[in-house]
Amino acid sequence: MFRLRPERLDCSALAQGLGGDPRVGGCVTFAGVVRNHNNGRAVERLEYEAYEVLAVAEGRRIVEEALEKFDVLCVECEHRVGLLEIGETAVWVGAAAAHRRAAFEACQYVIDELKVRVPIWKKEYYTDGGAEWVLCAHCSAAGPHSHPEHVHSA
Repeated sequence: MFRLRPERLDCSALAQGLGGDPRVGGCVTFAGVVRNHNNGRAVERLEYEAYEVLAVAEGRRIVEEALEKFDVLCVECEHRVGLLEIGETAVWVGAAAAHRRAAFEACQYVIDELKVRVPIWKKEYYTDGGAEWVLCAHCSAAGPHSHPEHVHSA
C-alpha cells in the first residue's frame, strides 16, 4: 500500500499494522524526518507537492515490486504533502517478513525507488528568508513553479 497524506504521520500506529501476521519474525521501518539543515543552509521548514494520480500509481507499483522481489509478507509506505516543520516525518516505509534481511532489503528498495521514480517535489524554506525547490529539474527553468495536477498545501 502507498498513500499520500496531508496529515501528520503516526509512525507508531503505522508500525503496529505490520506485525499482525503470525508468520512475521521481523519488522523494519524507516522514517524520513525534516531536518534543520541541507547543503550548508539552515532550513526552517519544507513543503512537498505531488502529481497525485501518478505519484500514487507509481508508489503502489514500487510497493508491489518490493513484495515480488523480496520474501516479505507486508510492505507499506506513506508520504506527506503540504507544509512540514522541523522534526516532522515526511515519509514512512515499513516491511514485515519472516526474517529480517528481507524486511531490510524491501524497506531500502522502496525508499530508494520512491526518491527516483515518484513525482513528489520538495521546497526548502530557509531561516534567512530564501526558499528553493530541491532536485527538481522542471523548477530550475526560468519562470514560476508549476507542476501539472499537483497537490500541495495552500
